Amino acid sequence: MTSDTPGIPALEREVMRKITRRLVPFLMLAYFISFVDRVNSGFAALQMNHDIGLSPAQFGFGAGIFYVSYVLFEVPSNLAMEKVGARLWIARIMVTWGIVSIFMAAVVGPYSFYLVRFLLGLAEAGFFPGVILYLTYWFPSAYRGRIVALFMVSIPVSSLIGSPISALLLQTDGWLGLHGWQWMFIIEAVPAVLLGIATLFVLPNGPAQAHWMRPEERTWLSERLALEGARARTKAHMPVWDILKNKYVLTLAFVYAGSSGVSQALSLWQPQMIKSFGLSTLAVGLLNGIPFAVASIAMVLWGRHSDRVGERVWHTALPLALSAVALGTAFWATSVTPFIVILCLTLIGTYAIKGPFWGLSSEWLAGTAAAAGIAQINALGNFAGFIDSYLIGTIQDATGSYALALLPLVIIAAGGCLAVLWLGRSQVPADAPAAGQAH
Repeated sequence: MTSDTPGIPALEREVMRKITRRLVPFLMLAYFISFVDRVNSGFAALQMNHDIGLSPAQFGFGAGIFYVSYVLFEVPSNLAMEKVGARLWIARIMVTWGIVSIFMAAVVGPYSFYLVRFLLGLAEAGFFPGVILYLTYWFPSAYRGRIVALFMVSIPVSSLIGSPISALLLQTDGWLGLHGWQWMFIIEAVPAVLLGIATLFVLPNGPAQAHWMRPEERTWLSERLALEGARARTKAHMPVWDILKNKYVLTLAFVYAGSSGVSQALSLWQPQMIKSFGLSTLAVGLLNGIPFAVASIAMVLWGRHSDRVGERVWHTALPLALSAVALGTAFWATSVTPFIVILCLTLIGTYAIKGPFWGLSSEWLAGTAAAAGIAQINALGNFAGFIDSYLIGTIQDATGSYALALLPLVIIAAGGCLAVLWLGRSQVPADAPAAGQAH
């Protein structure tokens, strides 16, 4: 990762290379599985909605209710991780969500669908912000844009790889008396349980427990991270409630909603939107992966560029602007080809933002502010996924138009763009929960 970067001491290059190789691939795999389990309802809907009698509005509400419990338990989960340790808590989350995902195969109507989706959000709450917090235990701020982008590339990759797999699993309809969508939920949930158990043996709680690092490497890393923490200009251990209601944390959450709300809603609805052009399920599975493939590449390159030039605000704002403009052109997509192009541009924007945005947020938060603030930002940002998913279903149900149903996504992406530019202009003054120096 840093071996070709001039001016960086050999010890620093070796430490960063070692940590990246040891931790990031496993975390990427875990997040890949989590996202497959979170959004595979979008593919299940191609069969499930008919089988259990879900209208578009009911599916939108049920798919989105995941984010209600996710939001309610996000902050407590992240604070619990600080107390019990990352390894045990991340393992608990993964095993729990894997078990709940299996129960998705047992839903029989709207209310059981709502219940299991709510329980799935409860089970998974804290995983993503917990990993973001965990990465701050290992990576100095100068590396976080590219590392977060590398970790979060699991999101588009999960749809790139998961889409054709989910489409194929739907073809098992009738095997052993189960529907194809039931087999999809069961088979795709098992890896989460297995990876959760593996977490206990793979992830150390922090550098002090990393026996694969030499003593001088652990010392250098601890001193570097401690020095960055000491540079925070405000209290790192302020009351949790003050962090949660802080206007800068809330504004960051709104910015993130412009990315996460859009990407979450599209992950759930995109297969049905593509299917509306009259394609087969297998064709939908293949085409659905194209925008995610393009977004994966853009995400990594944009995160690296943000680190290289040391800039976060515009690297967050410009992708959001791209998403808003692309979604606004959906009215002119009368065939599948231009619609796929629109999705490519939209997802480039929603995913390219993630590395710079979390690099920005982690630089502005420290100590307890990091644990509670990151969780609050992610929770409220993801709550937009519930609102957007429900609005898409409701508007599509009422009008029959997916183009009209995408208008809420245009608004929230554009709003997030303006909000981060306001934050950048304000330079996050001293009443932010833990303001460091933003790039």
